Amino acid sequence: MNYLRNFAPWFVYAGVSLIGWQWGALAALVCAVFLLIQDRRAGVAADAQILDFGTIVFALGMTVVAFADPHSAIHDHDSAISSAWLALIGWASLAVRSPFTQGVARRSAPKEVWNSPHFIRINTVITTVWTVSFTLSAAAEFTCSELGAGSALQLFCKAAGFVVPAVFTARYVKKVRARVADRLAAMEAAPATAAPEAGHQPLTYAQL
Repeated sequence: MNYLRNFAPWFVYAGVSLIGWQWGALAALVCAVFLLIQDRRAGVAADAQILDFGTIVFALGMTVVAFADPHSAIHDHDSAISSAWLALIGWASLAVRSPFTQGVARRSAPKEVWNSPHFIRINTVITTVWTVSFTLSAAAEFTCSELGAGSALQLFCKAAGFVVPAVFTARYVKKVRARVADRLAAMEAAPATAAPEAGHQPLTYAQL
């Protein structure tokens, strides 16, 4: 559900654009700013909000273009452009080693794990899957647009770009949590067979 929340501005843009893409862009901008402020108040650092800032830049740019020229040719490719922009956000976040899904994950993960290598590695995997999916979705949407394919096919490509990585994320996170639970159980059982060394500190969740 956290992922649906953080991608909410993009869904708002798609939905409200049915009555006018300029209004869709403006509504997405308002939604993105609101979520950014909400996350900052929740303690999420700016370096983990690459998705939020990227979304605001996109929504602001589209708002300016749409109101300045409602009949701009950009509107004919705005769906593909939005997927391409999400892909760009993903690749940029991976390039600076701050995968954009960290901002989403930090809303449900304890603070002590936020900067752990394990947490960052998990989010690198998840972000990579989302980014590749957005890249393929953008390519498919551009192709559909250029070939004059129906809007239904383009909508399918857009939906697949979100559904596939969302399903992967849910399953991957479930496996990671199960693995962590197994390790924690093993740690709890260890003292029963061997006394801990003097001064030894138990392994923390952040070190898993």
